[in-house]
Amino acid sequence: MTGADLDEVMVIERAAFRHPWSPELFRRELEHDWSTILVAVEPLTSASGRGSERIVGFLIYWLVHDEVHILNVAVGPEHRRKGVACTLMGETERRAHQAGAALLTLEVRRSNQAALELYRDFDYRAVGVRPNYYVDEGEDAIVMVKELKHPR
Repeated sequence: MTGADLDEVMVIERAAFRHPWSPELFRRELEHDWSTILVAVEPLTSASGRGSERIVGFLIYWLVHDEVHILNVAVGPEHRRKGVACTLMGETERRAHQAGAALLTLEVRRSNQAALELYRDFDYRAVGVRPNYYVDEGEDAIVMVKELKHPR
């Protein structure tokens, strides 16, 4: 992601979450060396045959030492259940392997069944609960982890 992508990313963020991140939070993530924001794009072709792209999803992660922590994953409503989140998760895992990370971590709302299924499909396992983590709704977060195996 670049700063020029912020407006498109904010449309997805606002559609995905009742309490979305602010544009300022995204700007800060773009400035941190340890933070990466991946975007998934869909090619568009205009009537003139010229191509451009539209952002359809994003994933934010931190790489700190040997751990990757996923902070935020969102896909535009019209692109859900089409493999966008899977592609973003797969790319994050590929980059984690490349960086020599040993562990992937994340928190997910207890009520977010679609996300829980996605993470289980990627072999994440629940290791704990953070009570009232999502303070605005008083909802718990499920803490999930995945250990990465590196060939010797």
